[in-house]
Amino acid sequence: MNRAELTFNLSYDMTPVKGILLFDESCCVTVTEDGETKRKIDLENIKEAAVLAGVGTGLIFLTLKDETDVAVARFDMSQLKPAGEWCKIVSHAASTSELAFATTVERPACEKCGLTFPEGMHVCPFCYSKKSLMSRTMEMMRPFMPQILPSLSGMFVSNILFILVPMFQRIMIDGYLTSGTGTASQIALFAAMIFAVRAVGETLYIVVANTYQKAAFLFCNTIRDQAYAKIQRLSMSALAKRTPGDLIRRVMDDTMTLREFLSDNGRWVIEAGTMFIAALMFLLFTDPLLTLFVALPVPIVGFAFTRFWNFIHIRYERQWRKNSRCQSILHDIIRGIRTVKAFGSEEREISKFAHYNRELAKVSSDNEVIWSLLFPAIQFFSGIGEFLVLLIGGAAILSGRMSMGVLVQFTMYISYIYGPLRWLVSFPRMMADAMTSLVKLYEILDEEEDIAETELSREPDVGGSVHYEGVSFGYKSYEPVLKEVGFTIEPGEMVGIVGKSGAGKSTLINLMMRLYDPNTGRITLSEEDLRNVSPKRLHENTGVVFQDTFLFAGTIYDNILYAKPDATPAEVVAACKMANAHDFIMKTSDGYDTLLGESGHSLSGGERQRLAIARAIIKNPRLLILDEATSSLDLETESIIQDSLNRLVQKRTTIAIAHRLSTLRAANRLIVLDKGRIAEHGTHLELLKQKGIYYKLVMAQRQTSKSA
Repeated sequence: MNRAELTFNLSYDMTPVKGILLFDESCCVTVTEDGETKRKIDLENIKEAAVLAGVGTGLIFLTLKDETDVAVARFDMSQLKPAGEWCKIVSHAASTSELAFATTVERPACEKCGLTFPEGMHVCPFCYSKKSLMSRTMEMMRPFMPQILPSLSGMFVSNILFILVPMFQRIMIDGYLTSGTGTASQIALFAAMIFAVRAVGETLYIVVANTYQKAAFLFCNTIRDQAYAKIQRLSMSALAKRTPGDLIRRVMDDTMTLREFLSDNGRWVIEAGTMFIAALMFLLFTDPLLTLFVALPVPIVGFAFTRFWNFIHIRYERQWRKNSRCQSILHDIIRGIRTVKAFGSEEREISKFAHYNRELAKVSSDNEVIWSLLFPAIQFFSGIGEFLVLLIGGAAILSGRMSMGVLVQFTMYISYIYGPLRWLVSFPRMMADAMTSLVKLYEILDEEEDIAETELSREPDVGGSVHYEGVSFGYKSYEPVLKEVGFTIEPGEMVGIVGKSGAGKSTLINLMMRLYDPNTGRITLSEEDLRNVSPKRLHENTGVVFQDTFLFAGTIYDNILYAKPDATPAEVVAACKMANAHDFIMKTSDGYDTLLGESGHSLSGGERQRLAIARAIIKNPRLLILDEATSSLDLETESIIQDSLNRLVQKRTTIAIAHRLSTLRAANRLIVLDKGRIAEHGTHLELLKQKGIYYKLVMAQRQTSKSA
C-alpha cells in the first residue's frame, strides 16, 4: 500500500471532524476534513513532521524549510502511536527523498467501536463475533466428538433418572402414606426403587463424566500444542510485537482457563440445562398454572444474563491484560536478576512490580465487588418462585385442590430448576473469562506466517554461493537499517563484516538466516532466491555462534547435543575438544553431566562461548555464521581457539562479524558497513592502504590495546 494515511477526529479549534491526513506517491501531504480538502503541502517544502502530545489530545506539526511550523491535524490520544509512525514516514521522505511506506497495514483501533487495540493484539476483544468463535471451537472439537457425544448422552440419561425420584416420592406419599393404607413392605419397595434409580444414575454419571473430562483435557492440550507450535513458526518480527510473559500466558494460562471451563463449567451447562428443561416439562404436566409462578424468575435471570454480559466481559479482558503485564515483568526480571543485582536495582524493581501488581489487584478487586453486588440481587429474584409455590400450593392443600405428594414433587422439582438457574447466574463471569482466553489463543493461531514452508519451497545446495542483490531492509521500511547492499560470497569463502555499532552487521546476518525478509532486493543461495528456499533445509545446514550465548537449563552434554540430537558421545567430545572446551568441562563437578542453571550463568562468559562454538562444530554445517564468536574470550583464550575456528571454517561458506579485527585474520575478504551501506570492500591489506573507515578502526583498536 503506497500511502501513509492517518485519521483524526478533531479540528484545530477542538470541534469534532472526520479528518484524513494523507501522504502518498504524489509527494504531497493532503489534509481533508469532513470530505473537504483543507490544505496541500508539497514534500519539497517540508523539513520534518513531528507530534506534540498534550493533555488528552495531540497535534501534528509540519516544519517547513523556511522554519515555519504548520499544524495540520489534532487527534485524541488513541491515535498517538499511529500519528508518530505517520510523522516518521514523512520525515524520512523529506530528509532522504526516498518514499518508504509501512510494509504492513497497522490497525491501531477497532473499525467498529473505535477503541484502541490492546498492545500486541490485532483483534478487538469486545467486537469479535461470539457466534463465529463458538462455531470455530465446535469445529475444532470435532475429532473428540466420538467421546463427547456419548458422554453427554449418558449425562442426559443420568439426569432423567434423577428426575424420576420426586415422582416415586409423590406416589408413595399420596398412595400409601397420607391414605394410611401402605404397608412396611410397600414403603421398603419404594425406598429400594428410589435407591436403585439414584445408584444407577450416579454410576452412569461417574463413567460418562470421566470420559467427558478426558476428552476435554485432550482437546485443550491439543490447542496448547498448536499454540506453542505456532509460536515456534512465527518470524522474529511477529514475536517482537509481544512480550515473553504474554506468550507464556497464552500457551499455559489461557489453555488452562479453557480446560477448566470445558471440563467443569461446560459440563455443568449440559447438566443444568437438562435438569431445567426436564423438570419444567414434568411441572407443566402436573400443574400448568403453578408452573407459571415457578418460571416467573426465568425472564429476570435471562435479562440479567444478556444485560451484564458485555459489561462483565470488558472488565475481565482488562484484568487479563493487567495480569499479562505482571507476568511479563516477572519473567524479565527473573531472567535478568544478575543485571538487577549488579546495578543495585532491587528496590526499584520491587516498586515497579508492586505498582503493576496493585493495578492488577485493583481491577480484580473491583470485578469481585461488582460481582458480589450483582450476584446476590439476581439470586434473590431467582428465588421468588419458591415463595409463590409455598404460598399458593399451601392454600391449594388446605382447600383440597392439591395433594401433599404433588406439593412435595413441586418443591423438589423447584430445586432442580432453581439450582441450575442460580448457577447460570454466575455463568457470564466464567464464560467471559473463557471467551477472553479463546480470543487470545485464536489470535495466535491465526497469525500469518510471513516466513514459512510453501509448496514452492526448494532445497538447493546450502554450501553454494551467497549473493546479496540491492538489499534494503528496516524493521520498519521507512527506517532502513541496510540500504542497497550488494556483494557475493563464493562457496567455501570466508567474508568478514566490520563496522561501527549500529551499522547493520547483525541485521545482515539475520537476513541470511531468514529471520526476516528484505524490504527490497533479494538474497540468493546457490542462485535460488532465499524466499523460495525451505527454511527447515536452510536452518538444518546453518551453524551459528551468536554474540549473546544462550544455554538451556540442563546438562552440558544436552546443550551440545541440541544442534545434532543423534550425535554419538564420541562426536560430542570431539567437538568440545575442537572448541577447546573439553578440559574445563572435565574439571566441573560431573563433567559432561554437569547441570547448568538458566542461561548457563554458572559458567564464565568464555566457557559459555566455547560451548556455543562446540554446538556449531558438532552440527558440521555447510553455511557458518559467526556473530562476535570470540567476544567473551580473553586474549589468551582467543588465540588458543582461533586455530579451531580456522579449522572450522575450512571448506565452509562463512560470514563472520567481529569487533576484534584480529578474529578476521582468516577472512578472504572484508566488507565495511557504514550507516547501512557498504563503504569499503577488499582484503585486510587493501583496506589498510585506502586509509578509510577500516584503517581508522584498526588504528583505534591498536591504540586501545596499547593503553590496556
